[in-house]
Amino acid sequence: MTVASSAAASSHNPTHNLWSRDATTTSKAKSSNSAGAGAGAGSLQTGNFPPIVQSMAPSTMTALPATFTPGSASPVPGAPALPSTILNIASYPPLDLIPSVNSPEVKEWLSQIDMTKIPSSAPTGLNGCSNTSNAAAVKSAGAGGNCWWTCGGCSRDTDITVCPNKATWGASFDDGPSPDTPILLDYLAKHNLTTTFFVVGSRVLSRPAMLQYEYEAGNQISVHTWSHPALTTLTNEQIVAELGWSKKVIKDTIGVTPNTMRPPYGDIDDRVRYIAMAMGLTPIIWTTSPAGKTFDTQDWKISTGIVTPAQVLKNFQDIIASASSLTSGFIVLAHDLYPQSVALAVEYVLPQALAAGNLTVEPIITCLGQPLSEGYAETATTNVSTGPFSTNSSTASPKVFRNGTDASGFSGNVNKPSSSSILSVKPLMYGLSTSLMILFITLL
Repeated sequence: MTVASSAAASSHNPTHNLWSRDATTTSKAKSSNSAGAGAGAGSLQTGNFPPIVQSMAPSTMTALPATFTPGSASPVPGAPALPSTILNIASYPPLDLIPSVNSPEVKEWLSQIDMTKIPSSAPTGLNGCSNTSNAAAVKSAGAGGNCWWTCGGCSRDTDITVCPNKATWGASFDDGPSPDTPILLDYLAKHNLTTTFFVVGSRVLSRPAMLQYEYEAGNQISVHTWSHPALTTLTNEQIVAELGWSKKVIKDTIGVTPNTMRPPYGDIDDRVRYIAMAMGLTPIIWTTSPAGKTFDTQDWKISTGIVTPAQVLKNFQDIIASASSLTSGFIVLAHDLYPQSVALAVEYVLPQALAAGNLTVEPIITCLGQPLSEGYAETATTNVSTGPFSTNSSTASPKVFRNGTDASGFSGNVNKPSSSSILSVKPLMYGLSTSLMILFITLL
């Protein structure tokens, strides 16, 4: 029996722009797994793609491999059973729109944050680095300023950007659940794989049974906002609303609250970081190599016609080649929103990764050396209040934050990162697109 919900599968057309990107997965499997025997295994294949990979049309809904009833036991030790409450669409903001900041829920979340400590940088304008109105923000985008990832690739030591152990792939998929997500879930189940899903709150409300399956199958669930906006363009209150409603609908659906998030398009600066961490969410971005190569498959561009399937596979090949130069593992950006990206993942990318024989593919939480239970506020053992993880060592010990301060002296001032961290500031230059294009993706 599927979970009951008054939120029908959305046909709303959210806007996506070509200004940045996102992704992740969960569950562990050695690349020597026999899954590599599937289509596309072995050396890179760049031609003769199935029609669905080339198609621009969205898929019809695919059935889930299984469904779970209310009260089903959680796969996470110590976590509550699946909720029995029926989701009511009227209790949540409109789908795919930035939520109102005047609701009782948002006012309550705002009251829990010391707003006086939020970095004072103003919201950025659309078009990111190319917008002349963002000149001041671009000038201060580096490590000594506001650390704006979009314009220069700056990250702080409080951001998760790599897996500590070499030849470890922290897998993730962004923007779902979608009509094609069950295809990916079926592949993962058949090959004993799990991943990290960065889910959009509006999609969770539309397809709660899919989120329940993802969770019950042992995948890590993480926050990816309510409506998928570029967070630096929002006010402080809007950022709180986006993150808060996403956390709430996830907990209402699976009974636990993620303590990690990924900013849509990777669009994060110190203002967004502070708010996220004040709400108990540690930012996760994808890896950038020392040479400046971002581990973005660009699978999200296939549906726009900007890139071809062959180019996406070449991007993946380049990522694997770049990974060999790292002293750590890596995190890759991919998506389960589009039929083309899902088809590439299950028919080419994942089989080839497994066939390579030297990669461990797993969720981001476990690639950090932590059990799945450390990925949720209700079951984490670290008394997390503003961010659960540190990857300052190869063991990736949890970082405990109490009242905004950790044992190493971090007091919420993300302008002063620790120089000893392997996730210390990386002001790597990443040539992001300089134009903003609005895409209308039909979600069935």
